[in-house]
Amino acid sequence: MSDCCIVDVLAAPGVGAFFFDDQAAIKLGVGHDGFAILGEPLTAGFRSIRQPAEAVSVMLRLSDGYVAYGDCVAVQYSGVGGRDPVLNAGALAALFEDEVAGSIGGSPVESFREASDQVDTLTRELPGFGSAAAYGLSQALLAAAAHATGRSMARTIQAEWGLDLELRRVPVYAQCGEQRQLNVDKMIMREVDSLPHGLINNPSLVGAGGETLVEYVSWVSRRIRELRRDPGYTPVLHFDVYGVLGIVMEQRLEQIVDVLIRMEEAARPFALRVEHPLDAGSRAAQIEQMAQLRRLLRSADSRVELVADEWANTIDDIREFNRAGAADMIQIKTPDLGGLHHSVDAVLDCRRHGVLAHVGGSCCETDRSARACVHVALATGADQILAKPGMGVDEGLSIVGNEMARTLRLESACAPTR
Repeated sequence: MSDCCIVDVLAAPGVGAFFFDDQAAIKLGVGHDGFAILGEPLTAGFRSIRQPAEAVSVMLRLSDGYVAYGDCVAVQYSGVGGRDPVLNAGALAALFEDEVAGSIGGSPVESFREASDQVDTLTRELPGFGSAAAYGLSQALLAAAAHATGRSMARTIQAEWGLDLELRRVPVYAQCGEQRQLNVDKMIMREVDSLPHGLINNPSLVGAGGETLVEYVSWVSRRIRELRRDPGYTPVLHFDVYGVLGIVMEQRLEQIVDVLIRMEEAARPFALRVEHPLDAGSRAAQIEQMAQLRRLLRSADSRVELVADEWANTIDDIREFNRAGAADMIQIKTPDLGGLHHSVDAVLDCRRHGVLAHVGGSCCETDRSARACVHVALATGADQILAKPGMGVDEGLSIVGNEMARTLRLESACAPTR
């Protein structure tokens, strides 16, 4: 083991792989003008309803000359559901070089968990240092610890959390963005494990009685059966409805259940997951409503799996959802949790409660943050990981899939000497 320490902290403003969108405005059914979205933003910090995602690349120069880096990114729908405001890359980069450098300069990097304590301290005590900053810095610290100890990032996590799981491929979930048919074809041709996300983010995509959404589910199921080359290819159908189903059904649980059951029938023969079926406006209310929705589905002999997203933004939130049995799967939205150590703890908490753990994130991330998340998912035995960043399908699948393949191949080659 080396005695590496941080000798310098540099930060460069950059870009995320998609766009920040004002969810509050979109839910009202605003129109598009090409790729732009018409109207005035409603959420604080947005200059327009759709604007390019920003990022900050953090670089830690170590005493042996190695540079470890990570990317600070935020989610597409920033500023809602208890999340941090829209990321300002210029201001955050200046904060790193002016304030963070002085706080962590000279720190050893061999222990990622110990370094993570510094990340949490900065989050609590340094104004402007939010979840995006913590996320990027923790990626760099994990890379530094892996370098200093001569392990992969996945094995670094396992060693520090006392995990002895075999590293295995994690199923991948892809998102289609607004190309809700063309991108589904791509996913089927690539035999993605879980699809299509659907981006059901305004009432027109649901329909007054849910009929538009049910028909889309039916189309996806039919399209898989038409295009698949192998009859054994049976992906999970996973739709994110952004709480809009609840809005259309006026938050009436019985009507929401009726639509979910119709979606389940339309999805057959494939299993169905539905993410964020309603938004109750607070963490406590969301947990109560989701738990009740699950009970109603089970009493109707439905096997629809509900996925928590909004209001499950922190490790404490996720523990509360799990404790209450409020979801079948948790989307661990890694940028929202901040430091990657919280994502590790979130997966492990899901496993303790028998809840499926989806290492998610955002289309607005970067290749670097996506690759770091692969190691979190591998190390903890997550049930699913998002293909990210971007909305083009192919790029996210290649970044996440290739990082996973490289890591697994290297680990298998080195296994005898591990």
